[in-house]
Amino acid sequence: MFIYLSKKIAIPKDVRLRSLSWNTDQGWIACGGESGMLKVLKLESQPTSNDPKAKGLAAPSNLSMNQTLEGHTGAVECVVWNEVHRKLTTSDDTGLIIVWMLYKGMWYEEMINNRNKSVVRDMKWTSDGQKICIIYEDGAVIVGSVDGNRIWGKELGKVNLSKVCWSPDTGRHILFCTDACEILTYDALGNFVANVPIQGVAEGEQAVEIVGIDWYDGSQGYVDPNAPSLAVAFSNGRIQLMRNEVDEKALIIETGLRISRIKWNCAGTVLAVSGASLPTEAERKALEARQRDGEDKPDGDQPDPDKESNAVQFYTPFGRHLRSLKVPGTGINGLSWEGSGLRIALAVDSFIYFANIRPDYKWGYFGKTLVYAYTKPERSEHCVVFWETKTDERHVKYVKKLVAIRAAGDNCCLVTKTEDGSDQWILILCNAIGTPIDSKYTEVEPINLSMTGHHVVVASEDYVYVWQYRSMLTSADPKGASRIVCLLSGISGAYRGGCSSCSTTR
Repeated sequence: MFIYLSKKIAIPKDVRLRSLSWNTDQGWIACGGESGMLKVLKLESQPTSNDPKAKGLAAPSNLSMNQTLEGHTGAVECVVWNEVHRKLTTSDDTGLIIVWMLYKGMWYEEMINNRNKSVVRDMKWTSDGQKICIIYEDGAVIVGSVDGNRIWGKELGKVNLSKVCWSPDTGRHILFCTDACEILTYDALGNFVANVPIQGVAEGEQAVEIVGIDWYDGSQGYVDPNAPSLAVAFSNGRIQLMRNEVDEKALIIETGLRISRIKWNCAGTVLAVSGASLPTEAERKALEARQRDGEDKPDGDQPDPDKESNAVQFYTPFGRHLRSLKVPGTGINGLSWEGSGLRIALAVDSFIYFANIRPDYKWGYFGKTLVYAYTKPERSEHCVVFWETKTDERHVKYVKKLVAIRAAGDNCCLVTKTEDGSDQWILILCNAIGTPIDSKYTEVEPINLSMTGHHVVVASEDYVYVWQYRSMLTSADPKGASRIVCLLSGISGAYRGGCSSCSTTR
């Protein structure tokens, strides 16, 4: 995965942004800021150049819409899209809520509401666009329909609410986050169900708050049937990844950030986490040592321990770190994905930054055959297509728990995860029509993978596994030769279910 900043839009009069949301269906970008500032922008979808290189992710994008919406007086803290019915719902720090509608290419005020008792902390539409849930700081909850009618309202008692999230099954459950670091599950009628297990906060840890929650709706399928889709971010820099709201074995990510926003991409394959990063403990100790020696300020090439730097980190659903992006400015107050998942927008101070993303696709080319994989919403497996480019013949296979694809010479290698939970991976050697001709099991995690006309090389953080797959045609060993190398000790041994020269069993 590769990511880079590609565009910056300045907000007039240096108005600081408070919120940002990118409509993944139609491409509108809503941004709210101080003093009632609310804009709807849209980037041109077609490149303006005939250069083939401009038709990719780095294509120039000018604004095709730049409309200022009048109506708010306070800072616009929340902007959410109803993509199904093409509506925009916004709220400011005075408690005013406005629903906007599109008419003849312009946005107009459709409905307005102000409870006049408390401030709106968050609001979310269901994935089908039929219901909206609005939460107030004083614990009041209102669930309304798309036509503006109230479905039900409730006071949750002596709790201060901070975040809300609908379940992906068109809103059968609602999750309410409180300032006391609790997540309450209610059903669609407002009845309490249970508390969500909190596993990202250590026992006895104080003053930790929930700063973000996002639940992928599964609209584009899942990379794995057991892939986590519910992400909860805490002020201590941890993220809790859960398969559902009752998952008691969540994955915990240590981001090292003071987290401000989290958001899944539209396919649920990448979680973006924005925040401010601080220097490490080692850097702080080094500065303290220099100060004890009489140096009041750090050297020019040394980090200032009191200076934060903005960053966006990207993770897989299983918590593996993919990439980090440094962002200028003093704080990231909004993060949103484009519908294609190839760009993100960031609200930073009085600017909107755009970053282009080049994902790691699962594909390979060998002989005259292109092999590639993608997911379908209705199936849990990956659809792997073997396309013979010369005859235009296609052979389709469905593969469970596909991790990677590599190709070289006359074959390709599909890497899959075993389904029995044994923490092993399978290397499957296939021909041009997708027929398996050989396979190997390995306990070396395929963080990196490469293939030549004679070898498949798998590398984890500590080990390298080499499979000389073509030796089965020329060697007396019918199973071919394979070897595992321990990178920590430099010791290698023939691999037959374990590393014979290492004390660690692999």
